[in-house]
Amino acid sequence: MSKERLVVIGGDAAGMSAAAKAKRDNPELDILVFERSPHTSYSACGMPYYIGGLVPEVEKLIARTPDDFRQKYGIEAKVRHEVTEIDPKDRLVRVRDRDARREWQEPYDQLLIATGAVPFCPRLPGSSTGGIFGLSTLQSGIRVQRYLEERQPRKAIVVGGGYIGLEMAEALLRRGLEVALVQRSEQVMGTLDPDMGALVSEALRQTGVTLHLEESLTAFEASGDRVTAVVTDKQTLPADIVILGMGARPNAELAERAGIPLGERGSIRVNSRMQTPVDGVWAAGDCAETIHLVSRKPFWVSLGTVANKMGVVAGTNLGGGSAVFPGVVGTAVSKICKYEVARTGLQEEEIRRLGLEFASATIKSRTRAGYYPKAGRITVKILMEKGSGRLLGGQIVGIEGAAKRIDILATALHAGMTAAQLIDLDLSYAPPYSPVWDPVQTAARQVVKMI
Repeated sequence: MSKERLVVIGGDAAGMSAAAKAKRDNPELDILVFERSPHTSYSACGMPYYIGGLVPEVEKLIARTPDDFRQKYGIEAKVRHEVTEIDPKDRLVRVRDRDARREWQEPYDQLLIATGAVPFCPRLPGSSTGGIFGLSTLQSGIRVQRYLEERQPRKAIVVGGGYIGLEMAEALLRRGLEVALVQRSEQVMGTLDPDMGALVSEALRQTGVTLHLEESLTAFEASGDRVTAVVTDKQTLPADIVILGMGARPNAELAERAGIPLGERGSIRVNSRMQTPVDGVWAAGDCAETIHLVSRKPFWVSLGTVANKMGVVAGTNLGGGSAVFPGVVGTAVSKICKYEVARTGLQEEEIRRLGLEFASATIKSRTRAGYYPKAGRITVKILMEKGSGRLLGGQIVGIEGAAKRIDILATALHAGMTAAQLIDLDLSYAPPYSPVWDPVQTAARQVVKMI
């Protein structure tokens, strides 16, 4: 009797977490992973810090190599192998060896799709020019680093003011480049409310980033094979290198072509066990849909933390166990030089779309006791449902020591707490870490007055 075979498409966070967990739980499982890039199990989140010089060697971003998986787990992970087609009826995948340039069909008993997300790269005049980069795989970060070393650019344009945009702006500043950021909307960090996003915009200016808000990218100019300018609907900006941080989308085209149903924002529809509606097909990570625990609506998010957790759930079930992924509250954190930004739950516009009545409070405080050295500024915003007092979300902008306070709010959202209950939490206090009233609880006290 032949072993049951699990084929995994995608060898990063969700795919390899699932493969390792399934193999630990069921050593008899035959697991074959196909990854189209040259690397497995790497930290894509670490790329800006490698590019900025904080991480000296790219190898430090690789958690496990294909050899590690083969020797430690007995998992065959084939890099530079791309799955080009899924046949759910006959349980086959078509695989292309990108080096040997040959193709074949590989059978499976169970299939996990963990194809991740892809950066949004608009098709505009000049967009295929050298020196324009989107960041998704580790290899894309290596290409940026190589370009910086070989071409020695001086002027950088970052297009998009989300997490990648902010982190890459910092990385390029650290490299000594002149950095400008183009953003289509009136604020950076569209996952924040406008008043909090304005604080981030001001923080970017203070770090030395030139902001061009409410400008839309229309084209690129080039000389030979190198980008020379970014063209917006308002002006032409000189550029030696361009980073596209315009967001990402689920990499679900392969699943869609196979007739596997899609859900929120084009992500693959799954249940809490990470099963798709198609028998024998599972999905996890940045390509898969989830549930937002505050709105109770289908949700899609591209984060390494979520991808790893989804992968463990999928692997548990594929290995014969039982696990569910409960959902997320949309927690995220980022930094630009000394400034920290965090958010969780719902923002104002999302709450309005749900038809909920809400109140909000925004307070300014310090990260430590005011008399303690290096007590820095922190702004906390809390959103609460009127009537019930239910906590709906929170946002934080400040300096060192500010952003990780978002985890208090994220925990409260998972627990379904009210803002009043947040006030009663027995949080730690000492002057080096907090005022007597932590800023999160000070904000909660203010919003509770509005019930």
